[in-house]
Amino acid sequence: MHFVFFLLLPLLLFANPFKVASYNVENLFDADYQGTEYAEYIPEKHNWTKRMAEIKLDHTAEVLCDLDADIVALQEIENESVFNALQKRLKRVGCPYRYGAITHKKGAPIQVALLSHFPLKKHRDLQVSFSPYVRNILEVEAEVDGYPLTIFANHWKSKSRKGVESKRIAYARTLEKRILSMPASKEYIILGDLNSNYDAYLTLPKKLNDTQGRTGINHILKTIDNNELISKSQIRKAPKGIHYSTWNEVPFKERWSHKFYGHRSTLDHILLPPSMFDGKGIDYVNNSFGVFKSDRLFTSKGYINRWQIKNGKHTGKGYSDHLPVYAVFDTKPYRASPKAAPEKATVGSIEDLYKMDQLDHPVVLEDVVVVLKRGRYAVVKQSPKGRGIFIFGAVKGMKEGRKLDLRVQEISTYQGLKEITALVKLREKGTADLIPYYASLDMMRQNEVVRNLVGVVKNRYVYVNGKKIPLYFKNRKLTPKNGSKIKIDYAHLGYYKKLQLVIYSKKDFTILED
Repeated sequence: MHFVFFLLLPLLLFANPFKVASYNVENLFDADYQGTEYAEYIPEKHNWTKRMAEIKLDHTAEVLCDLDADIVALQEIENESVFNALQKRLKRVGCPYRYGAITHKKGAPIQVALLSHFPLKKHRDLQVSFSPYVRNILEVEAEVDGYPLTIFANHWKSKSRKGVESKRIAYARTLEKRILSMPASKEYIILGDLNSNYDAYLTLPKKLNDTQGRTGINHILKTIDNNELISKSQIRKAPKGIHYSTWNEVPFKERWSHKFYGHRSTLDHILLPPSMFDGKGIDYVNNSFGVFKSDRLFTSKGYINRWQIKNGKHTGKGYSDHLPVYAVFDTKPYRASPKAAPEKATVGSIEDLYKMDQLDHPVVLEDVVVVLKRGRYAVVKQSPKGRGIFIFGAVKGMKEGRKLDLRVQEISTYQGLKEITALVKLREKGTADLIPYYASLDMMRQNEVVRNLVGVVKNRYVYVNGKKIPLYFKNRKLTPKNGSKIKIDYAHLGYYKKLQLVIYSKKDFTILED
């Protein structure tokens, strides 16, 4: 009996949940010249020195120690030399990874790599293209508590520099071919910087759409069905080749690991096949996906603390322009949530949005008319007598008078003002006559648009037809002097702790002569 116990002891010691992560480290280069470097990383230029390379190595090790993942895929590692140096640095600071692998794409300025606490039985490059600028995919087989686990570490083509979608589809096709060659029960994880949003099928920019709307992540790796993300209930019964996007279980406002000029994106991914939910071998730990957000990864102003190059010179400050993503796995069977929140979009109305504090699933608004559009702001209605709602920020491509179908992803209430803060424009449906959609002052409710008012301005109020209404100019320099007679051509009945008339542009009002 004691003999059996000691045989089982190693398995008991290691049969624990383990963390898998992905981190784009943003150009971990060494200070030796190879001739394939990006211009700003050529040694002894732009202040890229051995000292700078050592600082960058230290900063990368700091994040990896904080992250504390058992397996971590890395993007933007220059070569095997700097990868080995990273492993040595991690060992020196007390966060060793005994096992590692890296791609060997000849002529490529950067490679894809992987660190692991678990033994790596084998690894190989999956070649997407012969071009040195098309990175290989790293396929690694780890052994976790006696179970084989395949990891596909990726870094797909970015959307910059003619990064059309067909170039990302090439990566997805390479993965698809390899996955379809494996048994359906094979346990694997696809992760890395796919340079695609999880909802690329809805958000792919027109200028990059050379594939008639088909995307690598959604259509080739099959993370959607009937224009909705595959749900956990679907993936458990799905055939080979279908994948679950772990972004699906994160609240929408937290769905980002990268920001570019304030625009949030989900470039970093962990995609899972049905075999990671089947109760056999290794399974996903439900709702364990997350974005790693340690304090050091943000500036004092809340921006991502990326590696800094100022005035063309490296400063030795910052980390990366990406945040790591992670998920937890276990040799215990997957356990579904007792009551999962709705994951599919439902058709609703603006009136419905006023009854909600936040969304637990997307809401599709059909036949929405853009009644007012000014800069980053818009007011929309579905019918002349129905409620209007304010859109903050997410107005790209909107024009007054256009009729649209919108997929609302996020709403909020700011100081009493109901607003949509994230949406996807699904389709345009022609134009509408706006006259019936404007309101009169008899309908004093927020998010209406009023026109052709004549009154007198006094102490930030306007007196119109016996009514005293707070008046707010987005550009406060445009505020008229007390006693001015004003004709308001267009105004938004907004709300900031109280109802007020909001004027966005100098073209929306005229100061009248007495």
